[in-house]
Amino acid sequence: MPLPSVFVGIVTWHPDPLLARCIASVRAQDHPSVLLHVWDNESTAGSRALLDTLTSPGEQTCSEANVGFSAGHNALIRRATSQYYLCLNPDAVLSEGYIRTLVDALESNHAAGSATGRLLRLDDDAVLDSTGIVMTPDQRHLDRGAGELADGRFLSGPEEIFGTSGAVALYRRAMLEDIAFRGEYFDQAFFAYREDADLAWRAQWRGWSSLYVPAALAWHRRRVTPERRSALPADINRYSVRNRFLLRLKNQSMGLAWRYAWPGFKRDAQVVGYVLLREWSSIPGLLDVGRLLPRMLAWRKHVLGTRRRQSAELAPWFRRAGG
Repeated sequence: MPLPSVFVGIVTWHPDPLLARCIASVRAQDHPSVLLHVWDNESTAGSRALLDTLTSPGEQTCSEANVGFSAGHNALIRRATSQYYLCLNPDAVLSEGYIRTLVDALESNHAAGSATGRLLRLDDDAVLDSTGIVMTPDQRHLDRGAGELADGRFLSGPEEIFGTSGAVALYRRAMLEDIAFRGEYFDQAFFAYREDADLAWRAQWRGWSSLYVPAALAWHRRRVTPERRSALPADINRYSVRNRFLLRLKNQSMGLAWRYAWPGFKRDAQVVGYVLLREWSSIPGLLDVGRLLPRMLAWRKHVLGTRRRQSAELAPWFRRAGG
C-alpha cells in the first residue's frame, strides 16, 4: 500500500538566509512521497535568482505583491493534491524522519487533524521552541515550553495538544477542507501572526484533535518573542495586537467568554493600555478590529454555527497554561 503523499509549502518574504538549509532538510526526508513548493512574496530579481538555485521552475511561485503568510499558504494548499500539507517556515530545519514520523502518527489516529514534533531553538538546541499551542484563561495562546531548557522535558507521547505552531505543522487535508470558509483555510484577514492559533481553534470546534509527537524533531529560529517586542518591526506588533482580538471575535463562544470574562478583561485592558500609552504605532491595529468586524462576524456565524463540540468540552484547554 503506497504511503500518503505530503505537499510541503514554504512562504517567504525577502528570503531568509536559512532557506537553503530549510529546503535541503526537506530534500533529505526519508518519507518517499514529498512534494515541495515555495511561494515568494514581493518577489525581486535577487530572490528569484536564489530560488532558481534551490528549486525547479515547477517548485516556485513568484508573487509581485506581498499577500502575506495566510494567503500564500492558502494558494499552495489549493494546488496541492496530497493527503497531507506541511506548513513550513523558511527559518526551520527538519530532522530526516520528521515527516514520516508525523504521517505515521496521523495515520494511526484518524480523529487527529494536525500534528507537530518537538521544536528546538535553532541557535541553541538546549532550549525548547514549541511543543504545541496552549491556551490560557486570559485568552492568550503560547508555545508550550518556549524559551525553557529542553533538559529531557516533553519527551513522553504522542499526546493531544490544542494545536500546532504554524512554523512546522503537518495538516490533514480532510481537516483543512472541513474547516475552510469561503475558500480560505488560514484566515487571510490575519495576514500573518496568530493565524495558526485561529486554525487550531476552528479545528477544535469541529471535533478535530491535534497531536504532539516528540519523536519528530525540528529546529526553528524564533524571532517574535515577548521579550523582543520593543525591537520588532512596528507592523509585526500591530498585527499581533489586532489579531488577538480578531481571534476571539471569531472563535470565542458565549460560554467561554463568560467563564473566562475576568482574566480576559484584565489582559485586554493591559494590551489596550500599553498601546495607548507606549506603543502608538499599534493604534491602527485597534482600529483595524472595527474595520474587520463585519468579516469576523460572518466567520463567527459559520464557526459557531457548524461546531460539533460544546463550550464545556473546550474549556479545559484554557486552564492549561503550561505542561
